Amino acid sequence: MTEKYNEKNVARILFEDGVMFEGTTFSLAGDRISEIVFNTAMVGYQEVLTDPSYLGQSVVFTYPEIGNYGINDDDMESRQIFLDAIIVRSYNDYPSNFKSTKTLAQFLDEHNVLGIEGVDTRAMTLYLRERGACKAIISTSDIPKEKLLRVLKNSSNLKGSDYTKQATSSKLYELNKPNENSLNVAVIDCGIKTNILRLFEKHNCACTVFPSNIHYSEILNKNFDGLFISNGPGDPEPVHNVQEIVRKALGEIPIFGICMGHQILGQVLGLKVDKLKFGHHGVNHPIKNLETGKIEITSQNHNFVVLKDDNMGDTKVTHVNLNDDTVAGIENKKLKAFSVQYHPESAPGPQDSEYLFENFVTLMSETG
Repeated sequence: MTEKYNEKNVARILFEDGVMFEGTTFSLAGDRISEIVFNTAMVGYQEVLTDPSYLGQSVVFTYPEIGNYGINDDDMESRQIFLDAIIVRSYNDYPSNFKSTKTLAQFLDEHNVLGIEGVDTRAMTLYLRERGACKAIISTSDIPKEKLLRVLKNSSNLKGSDYTKQATSSKLYELNKPNENSLNVAVIDCGIKTNILRLFEKHNCACTVFPSNIHYSEILNKNFDGLFISNGPGDPEPVHNVQEIVRKALGEIPIFGICMGHQILGQVLGLKVDKLKFGHHGVNHPIKNLETGKIEITSQNHNFVVLKDDNMGDTKVTHVNLNDDTVAGIENKKLKAFSVQYHPESAPGPQDSEYLFENFVTLMSETG
């Protein structure tokens, strides 16, 4: 049971190995069980909060003070907050920003999300880097630690669960009415960020956004110029319906995937996907474009990654992460499909990789 608080509550963050951190609430009180990850962005907390890829997770912000510029109506990346809790060193309840309409605490209250402050976030980040992203129970109750540990260890894991079913839209919708010069894009919503759709509009694309459970015939039987597979939360392995859509569409129409879409395309092309130790979450990740040799600073939010294979056939690696040499982009020119493991639409983050939308538009135009 979660209730609004009248005064600050002590909050315990307890991991499966018994390690515990403490802080106090600045939004709500109650219990949550989720995977804890850290995000290294200095700005953009509203975009992080509304990124559906964080479903089932709680975020530790490494930047020490959060809440400075409040919440505004323009920076929403989805219809709601999808994560369970945010954990910060210091919360600022007096925002200074002409666009601000409410405080961060008010925003969290509205969406039933815990806010914890006063935590040694540097120590917690070092712990997560050493141990890896892992489950924890966040509790403002006085339940004994031993009982909380039993509850935590009996809870389910992100791996093996299809979280896109909770993040996707409930029904089909259309954006940007087509004109004689526009391209028609079928978008599979696995937990899409709004700025992706803004950039398609910027590039004169009319989008039909489908829930992730749509049947592939709804796409292949219509006159779409391309198929886009969005970002989304959790493990790509159990997202069987979207895999089937991509499998049927490969070679039929151009395909572009971001994050979850990248992982699903990789799986369909015969590559394996594995979980990273603590994932990539932030706006300062260097990516090398192997075709141009240029370095892009990118926005990232994912725990899973496509693995390189010595027998990739017509599929090739196009981008690599310079922090850990993981695969950050793949392409199969023969099948007119490509994808990246990061967020070229940014929001938040640098805009170095927006050219990928232009590449997709060019590919659709040439194919059509």
